[in-house]
Amino acid sequence: MYDGLMIEQRGKPAAVICTDQFISSARMTAQTFGMAGFPFVRILHPIGRVSEKELAVRADVALPQVLAILRES
Repeated sequence: MYDGLMIEQRGKPAAVICTDQFISSARMTAQTFGMAGFPFVRILHPIGRVSEKELAVRADVALPQVLAILRES
């Protein structure tokens, strides 16, 4: 998340994907860097113990959000 925020601050578009368990922390971090309202792509937690098939489903859901964020940057 930090890397994505720093990339965005340097003028390059970035889309940051966070699991729902870490979205509050991501928002607080963004606010700390003066980027309140930064759009995060939220996916279900956890990702470490799910099948490749389930990860592919989550990626399919996240992709349109990632593309929208990058287009708006």
